Amino acid sequence: MKESTSTCVQIEDMEPKVFKALLHFIYTDSLPEIDEAEALEMIQHLLVAADRYGLKRLKLTCEEKLCSYINTTTVATTLALSEQHACPALKEGCLRFLESSNNSTLDLITRSSDFEHLATSCPSIMKELIPKLARKPPFVINYSNM
Repeated sequence: MKESTSTCVQIEDMEPKVFKALLHFIYTDSLPEIDEAEALEMIQHLLVAADRYGLKRLKLTCEEKLCSYINTTTVATTLALSEQHACPALKEGCLRFLESSNNSTLDLITRSSDFEHLATSCPSIMKELIPKLARKPPFVINYSNM
């Protein structure tokens, strides 16, 4: 391996603070103290890193933490993340949130650019989402803007 002859190992596509948090978890089996202002973004990045490096316990920990951040502004992005990285508990949390939302909240969510991104990047989730939301009359998903 290249690392055995080099004094420096370069990790691509990961911020140094995320890598530091990843190493902290590997050595302590716990997440480091994370500034509340950047917690959501940090946990999302840690989930991606955990999936990339096969760290199942970190991935489950991130899923659990991300479930507590599901709201109208994060649900579409979080649902896409759960689908892209095979996180069933996180996906279920997002679907429960959407099913429990009132129609005006759902309308706000489905009009967001994040929801448009979800529809185009994870079309398979739409097959699962539409029947669940269709049970909430009189809600209508408008695909003309997508």
